[in-house]
Amino acid sequence: MTDSQNTNTSAPKRTPLYQSHVDSEGKLVDFSGWELPIHYGSQIEEHEAVRTDAGMFDVSHMVVADIKGADTKAWLQKLLANDVNKLKTAGKALYSGMLNEQGSVIDDLIVYLMNADETKYRIVSNAATRDKDMAQFNKVAEGFDITITERPELAMLAVQGPHAVEKLAQAKPSWADTLAELKPFVGADLTDIEGADWFVARTGYTGEDGVEVIMHGDDAPAFFELLKANGVKPAGLGARDTLRMEAGMNLYGHDMDETISPYECNMGWTLALKDERDFVGRAALVSKRQQSKDDNTAMKQVGLLLTTRGVLREGMTVTINQGSDNEQTGIITSGTFSPSLKNSIAIARVPASVSEDDNVQVDLRGKGKFVDVRVLKLPFVRNGKQQFDS
Repeated sequence: MTDSQNTNTSAPKRTPLYQSHVDSEGKLVDFSGWELPIHYGSQIEEHEAVRTDAGMFDVSHMVVADIKGADTKAWLQKLLANDVNKLKTAGKALYSGMLNEQGSVIDDLIVYLMNADETKYRIVSNAATRDKDMAQFNKVAEGFDITITERPELAMLAVQGPHAVEKLAQAKPSWADTLAELKPFVGADLTDIEGADWFVARTGYTGEDGVEVIMHGDDAPAFFELLKANGVKPAGLGARDTLRMEAGMNLYGHDMDETISPYECNMGWTLALKDERDFVGRAALVSKRQQSKDDNTAMKQVGLLLTTRGVLREGMTVTINQGSDNEQTGIITSGTFSPSLKNSIAIARVPASVSEDDNVQVDLRGKGKFVDVRVLKLPFVRNGKQQFDS
């Protein structure tokens, strides 16, 4: 799952873990209108903890909505570009884009099937897009027999890293059997073990193994302390961003938005187009895709690696085959220094014809001094390992 940062002039909201962050010496910043820790002293150490051991992130700002009713499945099949008919067992999760009528991305989200008779689902979506998401939910819901219930009383902790599940089972021995059976993109209701509102899913935003745990906000501080006592390191927004970038995961408002089609941000794999299901944006999406091929304007997402000094930043222009008859340009949508690779990396949108063999440069300082960058298929890092040849 992804979310984006924006400017909010009102006082930021606080999650149920606000005091836990203060007590853990977190440096708090305004993120999508929420007061959240950017780090607890060392972004690099927090990044490394998730790549090599176990870390946890407060993601309670994410929007949780429960949908129930006889038409819930049909509504989701209209709302989402991916098809919830793929969800056959309770707890199974699906990643999807939610498109506008122009075939571009309003938001990306995760939907869970919550019961066997396909009348209850849960959507977890981004904080920064909350208002337009809810507006789209309600707009598409017209004529469907469903009830949409936001769950702002819930908190959410992402526990990530190669030892995350092991340490969580150590902290919560009664969860051990449930955790052992959880496969990627599958969740489990923990009501019988912990009581109402507890839910765990093998999902995350780091490229590592791990889970996301949902609980009532009142239960979150004690759970946070329990995880700390069992060696799970608190991690902030800074590490979350470098981890997701190494894993090639989109950040809404940066790598995709309402002007970008799923094909342009590496979400083509999420589009369920094999049948005739008429989801919002389908016709425009297919038409624009064909048009961009016909007029040679199709774009795609790639990774860029800078092996010399400097840092790739969002907004920098990418130049392909500079000075040649077929010179083309693209743009960096996210850029950072990679703690795992010890080099700068970026996610970029470039012409679809660009290959890893092309001569590609970036003007690092905007003064016409171009540096060579390497084009790579995403991700850069997954499960702690570099995903490309040196």
